[in-house]
Formats: sequence, structure tokens, C-alpha cells
Amino acid sequence: MARAPIAPAARVLALLAALVLAACAPEPPATDEIATRLDVPGYGQLQDGEILIPAVPPELLSDRNRRQLVAYRGTDAPGTIIVDPYARHLYLVLQHGLAMRYRIAVGREGLGFRGTATVGRKAEWPYWQPTSRMLARDPAMYGPYRAGLPGGLSNPLGARALYLYRGGRDTFFRIHGTNDITSIGLATSAGCIRLFNQDSIDLFQRVREGALVRVRTREESVAYEGPILVTSGDPFAEASLAAAAGGAPPG
Repeated sequence: MARAPIAPAARVLALLAALVLAACAPEPPATDEIATRLDVPGYGQLQDGEILIPAVPPELLSDRNRRQLVAYRGTDAPGTIIVDPYARHLYLVLQHGLAMRYRIAVGREGLGFRGTATVGRKAEWPYWQPTSRMLARDPAMYGPYRAGLPGGLSNPLGARALYLYRGGRDTFFRIHGTNDITSIGLATSAGCIRLFNQDSIDLFQRVREGALVRVRTREESVAYEGPILVTSGDPFAEASLAAAAGGAPPG
């Protein structure tokens, strides 16, 4: 028996129903699209020359851990880098009472840096070699890296480094990226002043050679950051307690 032809109105209704069902079940996005949506702006994976820098996981990027444009209450001239080892922030002073604030990790070597210096040299994907003092102090930790490491993701200086000088001489203090992103915001057992690699690149692009670098005292830190945000206790003691267990070379 021949089927009765479908009335035009019924055909239109059937088509509309199919379209509604299709709209309720869209195709799942590709995995890389999901990852892109989850990346925190400014901290996604970054192709830097031949090196692909991984994204910083969102769970490591609380508001305090992200670089931010903030009001700056100090009297330092624009272009000055302010290191606060107690609140673990680094500021690049800008015009009009503003500053770019970065979250940092502070290692034992960084805690020994006091007063002022200038940026004597800048380097992309810098070579790293432990100093003689580091080798003498902890040969078990630094001995395997005596010959140094070329630039790359495993290098403790990370993507960029600012070399701090006094009187035209290298102080051996550095502001740099990192191969240990989980350390940012903490006191660490070794290293100088480190940032997320994405932040080290941002800072590197903004800073000129010869820029002044000044380290805050604890009293200044309390005055500007407030006692709640300033690390409680002696940061030297904290650093000694924060030794990482194994893994990549410390920096």
C-alpha cells in the first residue's frame, strides 16, 4: 500500500524539530580549544623562538600571583625596579603613580641582596653556572651542574635574566624566570629573585639596561604592603625550611 504523502505543514514541523534537537547537542570542542579557554590571559603557552613555554596552570594564578597594574605610593622614579623580598612582590615603577606588580619567589641568594644595584646586562634564555660560593656551600646540590647548563626549559634562570651590577661589577644577583613555577610566591632554598617565565619576558621587554634596582627593607615592606601581606617570621629561616626535594637544579 502506498504511503500517504506528508502534508507540507507536517514536513515543516519535522524539520524544525530536527533543528532544535541539533542545537541541543552541539559537537564537543577540540581539546586544544578547551585548553585555550582555561588558560589565564597572559599566562598561556607561549612560543618563544624555538622554545614552547608551557602555560601556567590556573590553580597557581590567584589574583595576588598575577602581574597587575597597580597604584604605587612610593617616591621612586619611573623605570625603577623595586624588590620586596618580604611580601614577595616586584614592582616596575611607571608614570602617573602606577606600577606593574609581579609575584616573585625569593631564594637564599636573593635574600642576601640589599640596597641598590643597576641592570648591567639582559639575556634571553641565559646560560647558568653555579658560582664557586654555591659549589663550596653545597657541593651535593650544585656539583652535578659545575660545568653549567645551556638556556632552555630545564635551566633555573628560565626564559629571561636581568644581571645586577654595582660599580660596573657583576654582583651575581639575578632577577630571572624559573624552571619551577610552583615556587612562585614562596621562600625557597636557593636562587635569587625569580618570576614565572611569562612575567620574566614581560619585565624584560619593559626594562632598559642601566635601570635602578632597589630592595625594600622590612620596615618599608610593612609600611607599603601592610603587616598582613608581609611574610611572618624571618625569611632566612623560612628559606632554609623550604628546601625542595630533588628535581631540577635550583635557581
